[in-house]
Amino acid sequence: MIENLSNTVDEPTYVKVKNLDIQNGVFEVKMLSRIQTPSPFKGSQGFIGVAFRANEDNSAYESIYIRPNVGRSDNQFARNHTVQYYAYPDYKFDRLRAESKGEFETYANIGLDEWIILRVEFKGKEAKLYLNDQEYASFIVNEMKGKTQSGSIALWVDIGTEGYFKDFKILKSE
Repeated sequence: MIENLSNTVDEPTYVKVKNLDIQNGVFEVKMLSRIQTPSPFKGSQGFIGVAFRANEDNSAYESIYIRPNVGRSDNQFARNHTVQYYAYPDYKFDRLRAESKGEFETYANIGLDEWIILRVEFKGKEAKLYLNDQEYASFIVNEMKGKTQSGSIALWVDIGTEGYFKDFKILKSE
């Protein structure tokens, strides 16, 4: 295990939409991830996702991301970590995993090197993730932990990931 892993992951490593400040909304983007070759992080899983309610100085935001490399793993424990929510800076994945026993992670049938449609609906303290035009949410966060009430949307990748995005659109904003 890497020392200080918590200090090196789940950081604001994103591209943020300028001049956008929304409290509640719905947005969609198509994403594709690959693991960098060579990878700077042996445990890279193709970390790719979105941030929302990102404040102006990037010191706080909510995020939902996916780990496509484990989506079809033969290891069920790994599969259970395919989708992740976190709230920067206080509730990164490791804290949520330790304190919440899986409430902020789930499985999804996705893989590396394929386009994945990700739609996020967020309102108040709740966020829902829809994958690949599914009718029902793949993941629901009933009680987001973030500090921000409004902010921008960003396209996010983490260590060891080549991330590609296209067809970003805001479907609803308040």
